[in-house]
Amino acid sequence: MRWIINKIFGNKHERDVKKIAPFVERINAIERDYQKLSEEELKNKTAEFKARLAAGASTDSILCEAFAAVKNACRRLVGTKISVCDHELTWDMVPFDVQVIGGIVLHQGKISEMATGEGKTLVATMPLYLNALRGENVHLVTVNDYLAKRDSQWMGTVYNYLGLSVGCIQNQMNSAERRAQYACDITYGTNSEFGFDYLRDNGMAYHPQEMVQRGHDYAIVDE
Repeated sequence: MRWIINKIFGNKHERDVKKIAPFVERINAIERDYQKLSEEELKNKTAEFKARLAAGASTDSILCEAFAAVKNACRRLVGTKISVCDHELTWDMVPFDVQVIGGIVLHQGKISEMATGEGKTLVATMPLYLNALRGENVHLVTVNDYLAKRDSQWMGTVYNYLGLSVGCIQNQMNSAERRAQYACDITYGTNSEFGFDYLRDNGMAYHPQEMVQRGHDYAIVDE
């Protein structure tokens, strides 16, 4: 019986993807329109999105436009030389549909499972950009200091292009350095660093100005 039901209606995974497919089509259509914009016009989209959110719009209502802006920024950056952990790399990534799907799933607070090499690092840029537009700090939680530094510099190419700042927490940083990293729109770090900073803020800081974090609005765990 279950086999028959799945054959007719598809399994849950297929149904979930089917629900998201119209969003992907809309994002791709908007991104094609964005290709006609000047570089300045595309970059100005960040200020436009922030203004709309400040006026009461929801992140869901601008999701397609924000994801399209990230995808178009990636397209424009192709061929750009960037320095990542003292190594020169050439940007060569534009999100595929499956990566856009993964980004939508993460924005919705769900789990997106992808194999090594399928571009998880790039997937996170879209929901991180979207949620950072509200002005609340968003976090990308990864497994070690090296990956936090690498990915903040690598993916930071896109965020910086669109006018957002990127921070990275490293183990040996002092409180002032950490505070500066948390002040950025998007902050990369490890679960242990984020966790211990939270504990220090709530157990050892005597005054608000001694705290390093600035709230907890949205996070993606890259595990």
